[in-house]
Amino acid sequence: MKRSSAVIRRVVLAAAALALAAGCTPDGTGTGTPAAPPSASAGTPGATPTDAPTSDGKPPSPSATFPTGSPSGSPSTGATAPKPLLGDGDENEQVRELQARLRQLDFFDRAPTGFYGTMTAGAVKKFQARRGLPETGTVDETTWRQLLSASRKPTADELKPATTNQLDTPDPRCMTGRVLCISKESRTLAWMIDGRVVSSMDVRFGSENTPTREGLFKVEWKARDWTSTIYHTPMPYAMFFSRGQAVHYSADFAARGYAGASHGCVNVRDRAKLSALFDQVKPGDKVVVHW
Repeated sequence: MKRSSAVIRRVVLAAAALALAAGCTPDGTGTGTPAAPPSASAGTPGATPTDAPTSDGKPPSPSATFPTGSPSGSPSTGATAPKPLLGDGDENEQVRELQARLRQLDFFDRAPTGFYGTMTAGAVKKFQARRGLPETGTVDETTWRQLLSASRKPTADELKPATTNQLDTPDPRCMTGRVLCISKESRTLAWMIDGRVVSSMDVRFGSENTPTREGLFKVEWKARDWTSTIYHTPMPYAMFFSRGQAVHYSADFAARGYAGASHGCVNVRDRAKLSALFDQVKPGDKVVVHW
């Protein structure tokens, strides 16, 4: 009898060992069901379709300067949407690279500004639709990797072109001295010294009801950080030239482009270029606003 009991005990232990090897143990929930293997929708690194080799047989490589957004700790369960790497309101060099790559693919028709607004979100949505991705308008890791595989690394000129708009023929009053030469026809500002264009950028003007005044002026005073006392909106890098009208950076222009208008000021959408210009311009320098 004792021998029979020992045999039965060995059989039970062997069956238990086989069960452990097969993964049939409780998954920690108390249900006794085996844990499901990670799937592509769970966000497990290496499981997404975008990790597949490209047409040339090479896997897509992440940007050296762009954050990968790789999750830390335990993998996602799929219940939470992928965390966006870039989205509305972001302003940095990664946004500029994003815009330059989208422009290569004809999804973004402006010079990169480095500011993520409605125009950039719209371009991202178009790219996502073309690639069969969820049209979120924000950039998650999957969107970024697909963009990398579809575009090339932007050149310095692509990241910071002289201007989106072609410069107009300078007004004769711009040909001497230090001048902010502003053309309503081409919607550009050219910083000129003795007839030579030092830098240029896109600009936006006032509406019909609040037009930007034309004529010959001079820079009266400057303020690096200024808020409108009338409209209570930020006016960084403001250079005032005509009774409250100024050249200044506009986040709205960066976001919406020519869909909007100023209250009479000359808006600039490239913050970095305007910052450099602000440091060069002095009170007393000429300002010419012309058609």
